[in-house]
Amino acid sequence: MSLLVFGSTALDSISTPKKKNPRLLGGSGSHAAVAASFFVSPKLIGVVGTDFPRKYMTLFKKHKVNLQGVKVREGRTFHWAGEYEVNMNNRRTLSTELGVVEGYSPVLPAAHRKAKYVLLANNPPGAQEAIIDQLDKPKFIVADTMDLWMNVAMNDLRSLLKRVDMLVLNDSEARQLTGDDNVVSALPKLHKFGPRYVIVKKGEHGAILSSKKGLFVAPAFPLEKVEDPTGAGDSFVGAMVGYLAKTGGSIDANIRKAILYGSVVASFCCEGFGLNRTTKTTRTEINKRLRELEKITRV
Repeated sequence: MSLLVFGSTALDSISTPKKKNPRLLGGSGSHAAVAASFFVSPKLIGVVGTDFPRKYMTLFKKHKVNLQGVKVREGRTFHWAGEYEVNMNNRRTLSTELGVVEGYSPVLPAAHRKAKYVLLANNPPGAQEAIIDQLDKPKFIVADTMDLWMNVAMNDLRSLLKRVDMLVLNDSEARQLTGDDNVVSALPKLHKFGPRYVIVKKGEHGAILSSKKGLFVAPAFPLEKVEDPTGAGDSFVGAMVGYLAKTGGSIDANIRKAILYGSVVASFCCEGFGLNRTTKTTRTEINKRLRELEKITRV
């Protein structure tokens, strides 16, 4: 079934103790759409500036990402610069340039409004809800969020969460949103905001799914070396929703395998800077790692 992805399409400048990589293709929408493209041909919604490299548009098309909803505006593309510490878990933002994102209001092409699966990758919750307002009877809506919106747009976030089927956030965000220091006891409180499904991302320690069927704890795929974890969370949720859209059946029947696929695709993201490794990955490699992960988790 059709999948719509709304998120940022950005240029990231990433520094680690070993290497600096300026102006790589990045953004929540970019990572999520490419990850989803291993399963379906996602429709990407976003905005870029006139400085956005043509080679990145070509890369999207190579991965069968529909770009009809990506607008080019006069000005500079959203740019984020960050620096990682040696452990590759801690990072700090060096600069953020909103560029053409400032003042941008997403408008869906008519053909996109009938999308059955919708991934609202990290973006201001007001903009995410504006996408929902334009949809025609979607089957399953997933929203990713972050601590910033809890600080500056909590009312918008509360409104959004009443209208989505699944919320995805990390463990520190789950604690902040609920005021509960224990992630497991925070889960029922997160459901009270509205979503029937909640996934808490725990980075290198995997993810926890909560639903009416109970809890499912999925490990991250174990890696000996991490080059750059930027976008891994977006890749995780993109692959997960991409798999759900491909199967098109019961969410409960498919969600656990979808999460494992998410963990696998996220692992490839971590092995290169930006999208460099993900875009070179094949479905054969993904399936091989999935079998390895299933073997690890089998009791």
